[in-house]
Amino acid sequence: MQGAFGESATVYRAGGSGGRVRAVPPVLLALRRFPNPRLTGIGAGLFAALTMFVLACLDRLLFDSSELVYGLLFLPVSALTALWVRPADLVTAPISVPIAFAVGVFPISGGSEGFGGQVMALVTALAVHAGWLYGGTLIAGLIASVRKVLHMRARQRYLLAHGRTGGAEKAPRPAPREPKKKVAGAGAPAGRAERPRASR
Repeated sequence: MQGAFGESATVYRAGGSGGRVRAVPPVLLALRRFPNPRLTGIGAGLFAALTMFVLACLDRLLFDSSELVYGLLFLPVSALTALWVRPADLVTAPISVPIAFAVGVFPISGGSEGFGGQVMALVTALAVHAGWLYGGTLIAGLIASVRKVLHMRARQRYLLAHGRTGGAEKAPRPAPREPKKKVAGAGAPAGRAERPRASR
């Protein structure tokens, strides 16, 4: 019975009073196994641009440049870009995502020969796909904002905990010593000690 329970769910013992055992949801276990790289701002932009370009080429070959397929694929790429960029470059996620969208639109724009025809087809495709563009940018912005807030809260908790621990580890200062009271006659030389006077 114990072995079957161990195989069906992963459990951990919660700290604190009671020692209760809680089961970890399968969704959290799947998210922990999911890759979690930390890309720089330039790396996240390159990842999004290259991914959208490859997906657009596949869309052109398999689905005849379907706008719906390209838009649906753009949304998870935007989310992954905002999730995988490092905390220091979170502001770059909503900026790099529209650039990646424009790079990916180029293979499926279907423009005529010539530079002018390609540019006009690209502008038209961006206008037609504006809804998907705004949606992906909004997703990237929301994820980046939430991550930024969580990062700031975690940093604040760390600083507070570190400050309390550092204050507790300091050794208490010793109490100031009281000055010794001088005893009468203690400072006088031994040879000059007062002799008792003889009674007359």
